[in-house]
Amino acid sequence: MPSFDLGGLVTVLQLVGAFLGVYLIAVWIGLVVWTFRDIRSRSRDLLMQILCVALVVFFFIPGILLYFLMRPREALDERYERELAEEALLQDIEEKQACPACQTKTQSDFLFCPNCHTRLKRRCENCHRIASLRWNICPYCGAPNTEPAPLSSPVEVPK
Repeated sequence: MPSFDLGGLVTVLQLVGAFLGVYLIAVWIGLVVWTFRDIRSRSRDLLMQILCVALVVFFFIPGILLYFLMRPREALDERYERELAEEALLQDIEEKQACPACQTKTQSDFLFCPNCHTRLKRRCENCHRIASLRWNICPYCGAPNTEPAPLSSPVEVPK
């Protein structure tokens, strides 16, 4: 009856087990480092960072799954960029003005509408800055508005 060398088989199994163990430890360390970096980019809360890393350190695969459920949806830099984009859109909406007569887009420093020639603002006679037609005094120098009430019809623009 042929005999098998169980000593060689045990050695091979121990070697495979050792490589598998080293591989799992490397994956575990990699997940811990990745979790630390990821949560740092998503939250400034130190307690949250410690909790998330501890989940992965102590529970390995179930810990990383729990971390994926707990982590904030977007990174801090993504949130900052989104908020900047929203602010820029709001500023564009607020800054864009339209002529009350023809609804043509105008700029904030226009005195007259370039399309229908309606007077939009006035220039202060004292400090020469642009002021709204509705103001009784110039907000920059305090000079009273001596011009007549705004006209609702278009005005001929001086050449």
